[in-house]
Amino acid sequence: MSVSTLLAQALVNGVIIGLLYLLMAVGFTLVFGVMRIVNFAHGEFYMLGAFSAYLLVSHYQMPFIAAVGLAFVIALVLGWVIEELVLKPFRHDELNGMIATIGLAMILQAGALMLYGPDPQFMPSVADGILTIGGVVLPMSRLYVVAFSVAVLVALYVFLGHSRNGRALRAVVQDMEIATAQGIRARLIYPLGFGIGVGLAAIAGALMAPLFSVSPFIGATPLLKAFVVVILGGLGSIPGAALASLLLGVTESVASTFMNNSIAEILILVLVMLVLVLRPSGLLGRAEA
Repeated sequence: MSVSTLLAQALVNGVIIGLLYLLMAVGFTLVFGVMRIVNFAHGEFYMLGAFSAYLLVSHYQMPFIAAVGLAFVIALVLGWVIEELVLKPFRHDELNGMIATIGLAMILQAGALMLYGPDPQFMPSVADGILTIGGVVLPMSRLYVVAFSVAVLVALYVFLGHSRNGRALRAVVQDMEIATAQGIRARLIYPLGFGIGVGLAAIAGALMAPLFSVSPFIGATPLLKAFVVVILGGLGSIPGAALASLLLGVTESVASTFMNNSIAEILILVLVMLVLVLRPSGLLGRAEA
């Protein structure tokens, strides 16, 4: 394989990875933007989404698309209930809210461990075959994931930009005080924002389930990547999360292809430090007054 073809393959793989990081990061950003809480349980909702898809497809023979949609609904409802019953006292209380989400993450992981055990579970592939374009190999299973990711992101864009609740949610993310002054009811926006945020993490987990193994411990790495993306893009900035996700995915893929995984991780950390030094608020984040 020529260097140009290898580079093209790495770029394509990076975009695919970046789309999945974006689903995680946008959800993470929504939760932080609405509640000003760093949700350390975000990775566990990714894990719950993966387990939901695995069980629905493998044990109940549900179509994969329906399983992903149901995984989102389950996470949305669970997130709504958890926000109302557990996190409500910690809205805009960053330190105590962070501690609460750490405890929530431990509870969710321990619950999954008791129910399913520590051994990895494997889900059947959702699509067979490959597509080759100019020497670039695209497995159909990954194209399936890309198509679904793009559809979800488009649906989220339409919801945030063209629905009443979506515009209210976006207004709260941008400026809580002004949104409240305009009559937006925060008591509905808080659980809605948290539910949609963790629901996006569940979709990412469900989409990754056919590509990798499923276990109670798979949430740590996606959480770290989402955190890196949010720092790079700027806390609370959804466009920043989109830009940072693609940048992170491409950097990771190209570095892993031409060097190795360890070098890729080092480059990502160097990239984060450079951005924080040159632009502490992130690529598209707003500097605090």
